[in-house]
Amino acid sequence: MSLPPPHLPYRPAIDGLRAVAVVPVVLYHFGMPGLAGGFVGVDVFFVISGFLIGGLIAGELAQTGRLRLGAFWMRRIRRLAPAYFLMLAVTALAAWAVLLPHELRAFGKEIIAATLWASNLHFWSESGYFDAAAGTRPFLHTWSLAVEEQFYIALPLVMALLWRFGRGLPVGLAIAGLLSLGGALVLTPVHQPSAFYLFPLRAWELLSGVLLALVLAARPGWRGPRVAGWAGLALILGAVVSVRAGAGFPGWQAMVPVAGAVLVLWARDGDGAGDGAGGAAGDGDRGGAGRILGHPVAVFVGLISYSLYLWHWPVLVLSGYWRGGYSGPLEGAGWLALAVALAVLAWALVERPLRRLPLRPVPILGGFAVAVVGALGVGLLFWKGEGVASRFGPVARVHIAASQDFLQDWSRCTTPDTGPLAGVETCAIGPEGAPRIVVWGDSHLRALMDGLAIAADRAGVPGVIVWHAGCPPLTGVTKTETAATPAEDAACTEATARTLAGIAAIRPALVLMVGRWAYYARGEGIGRDARNRITLTDAGGGEGGADVFGRALGRTVAALGGMAGQVALMRQVPELPDDDSRDIARALVHGRLDAAGAGAAGTVDPATLTPRNAAVDAAVAALEGVRIIDPWPLICTPDCQAVHGDEGWYFDNNHLTNTGARALVPLFLPLFEEARDG
Repeated sequence: MSLPPPHLPYRPAIDGLRAVAVVPVVLYHFGMPGLAGGFVGVDVFFVISGFLIGGLIAGELAQTGRLRLGAFWMRRIRRLAPAYFLMLAVTALAAWAVLLPHELRAFGKEIIAATLWASNLHFWSESGYFDAAAGTRPFLHTWSLAVEEQFYIALPLVMALLWRFGRGLPVGLAIAGLLSLGGALVLTPVHQPSAFYLFPLRAWELLSGVLLALVLAARPGWRGPRVAGWAGLALILGAVVSVRAGAGFPGWQAMVPVAGAVLVLWARDGDGAGDGAGGAAGDGDRGGAGRILGHPVAVFVGLISYSLYLWHWPVLVLSGYWRGGYSGPLEGAGWLALAVALAVLAWALVERPLRRLPLRPVPILGGFAVAVVGALGVGLLFWKGEGVASRFGPVARVHIAASQDFLQDWSRCTTPDTGPLAGVETCAIGPEGAPRIVVWGDSHLRALMDGLAIAADRAGVPGVIVWHAGCPPLTGVTKTETAATPAEDAACTEATARTLAGIAAIRPALVLMVGRWAYYARGEGIGRDARNRITLTDAGGGEGGADVFGRALGRTVAALGGMAGQVALMRQVPELPDDDSRDIARALVHGRLDAAGAGAAGTVDPATLTPRNAAVDAAVAALEGVRIIDPWPLICTPDCQAVHGDEGWYFDNNHLTNTGARALVPLFLPLFEEARDG
């Protein structure tokens, strides 16, 4: 008869350390000032998990000479699954009530990934230009749970294998930890999402705790001085207030909280501490930092830390989404209190009672299988049901459709390594062949891609789209923008030079210029994006203003005139200051806006836009030999409107949807036919 696995002596300070980990994470997410690095609490959790799980596995191997993998994994399921599935069920109901269809569809994929212990891979694969905002992802926090769950699968297998080689166990784990750390340090500046999300590049944090547990198991009396505990707390708290989120994390910065957690776990906190991998009970935590960490309040927060971590993020995301942002700190505190209350209830009524159930395979694995199948079913319903748009009324569905009508087919887009447009992102339109049309512009051009592609196909003329977001298609100027980094500003200048050189080499029949011209001439956005600023500086030293824009436009048209048979310019689509399909759809769904208010937000009298466009119109009027494409008569009938019939033509206050772009095909088709025949 095999012996039961050993249980590490209870050490209250470890629960206190869990509190030190979870409180900064929760407060950071709820916007508490002064906790810029509160997210490093996750790194502390990784070390604690490695220390405890590594100690348990090492103890069982030492006691029995083998590891009962099935029992180990069942204990993990019994410990983690019930609270997770309760949170999932409640969050899914709340998400059904408040999320827009494309957001609920994305949430369905999150549910599937999290339930299959792969949400870190899911969020890693979706990181990029069109990555959804964190504020609409109720399960974003499960990435760290997936890392730990993958650790629970890998560690016992590796330790059981290395155990056969005696001293090979700590050596092998140390080598694995160093390789993981080295990979994280190398990849953080190169591809930060990989270093952040992927288990192999986070494994060193968990292995730090495992190796400490192995050392203390081999040398029970080897514990650090009390000052080590204080130093560890100082490192953790220092990281909480000083580490910054962004491209530099995890990298070397993650070493600070990890080292702090290791020091706290290693420290001798009082007489008698240091027996066993988990430390001693009783007096072991009565002195030093353990006295604070072992305080009943800290211990209680540590006990509910798993449930609190599970609940705080979906409460924060869905409440903020439903409310359209909190009214102030008091409301935020109220929602935080709700998260704490839910965590306490989940711990008291689900997590703690079920942890005490006998370790019987049929009820544990049977219940787990039923919950997994149910969760996957809900996820598939949300995902494959396209977010179940029928939940909402017809007025809301118009704006909902517009809010997700902006992604195009990118299968013909590439960044060529050779040729006249080498190094520039291009998208082919029309039939295959050398381009007779080049359409050059900014994100307004990207929004028009579907309409331009249809027109090129109908005209039977090959063409290419060259666009760079936030980058004016103007030569002889550099731009500085508040919504861009200096590197992005510099990339705009380089892309402009490459594009002009490419056009000169192609010598197309037509170059069509598309841009948000009023933004460049005025130097600022309007309405919802009025805070955005951009400054154009020309080679002669002029900075900002209509004069710099006018000179740049004239200079660019003149240069293109020597490269192409025809130069055309599309007048900027009217800006609708208060329109944003996403915000309007949410406000309609959540009862903050009625149909009349939604219509007013997406409607503007064209006369009110005259002052903003006056400088651009004057500069365009001064151009010679340029064909002007004017979308205003189609959009303004007589008012400029985001919604035409039951179709949304605008995504936000200045970008068209794909539907809006297709409505402009009659404007492009004659121009493209002339380029084909010219």
